[in-house]
Amino acid sequence: MKIVGVGCGPGMLTEAAAAAIRGATLIYGSERAIGIVRDVILQGCEVHEITDYRGLRSLPDHAVVLSTGDPMLAGLGYLPGEVVPGISSLQVAFARLKVPLTRAAVVSAHGKDHTPAIAAAREEVLRGRVVFLIADPAFDVGAFAAALPPETRFAVCEDLGYPAERIAVGTAAAPPAPPGDLFVVVAGEF
Repeated sequence: MKIVGVGCGPGMLTEAAAAAIRGATLIYGSERAIGIVRDVILQGCEVHEITDYRGLRSLPDHAVVLSTGDPMLAGLGYLPGEVVPGISSLQVAFARLKVPLTRAAVVSAHGKDHTPAIAAAREEVLRGRVVFLIADPAFDVGAFAAALPPETRFAVCEDLGYPAERIAVGTAAAPPAPPGDLFVVVAGEF
């Protein structure tokens, strides 16, 4: 099996990922991941939208599983098989904000209890790291901002890689609010 990162948005597909997709006869992916690479999938390839993530481990060896962004950043990289990396939302956000990746501390609050994630992110900011927080639609940006020193720089990055991409920068005292569901938060000195 190959787990292929399709990038965080349109135009973020690497050549290696495109080659793996073009060589596939069986593809599984989310609706979003399939949409990102639809133009690369060859006619005759069998394509399935993932409905049961628990069943992915039992796919045949020749299956290609699409993972949005990079499979190793809160993606499907835990599955058995070869991982073909993709351009992640972390790479795009830090490039847009001009923050070196060596300063990053990644914290996932996606699909989890947000309280421990906020505590972990706060500790990283206090240690001088720039936190890249993977959020979900229910994540309370205000609660995260309130846990930080008020002067902490704070960015909400939304729809990265898409035409509607938006990055709003403020401080923890006056954090930008995410108007949509597809966002990440960057916090720290940047």
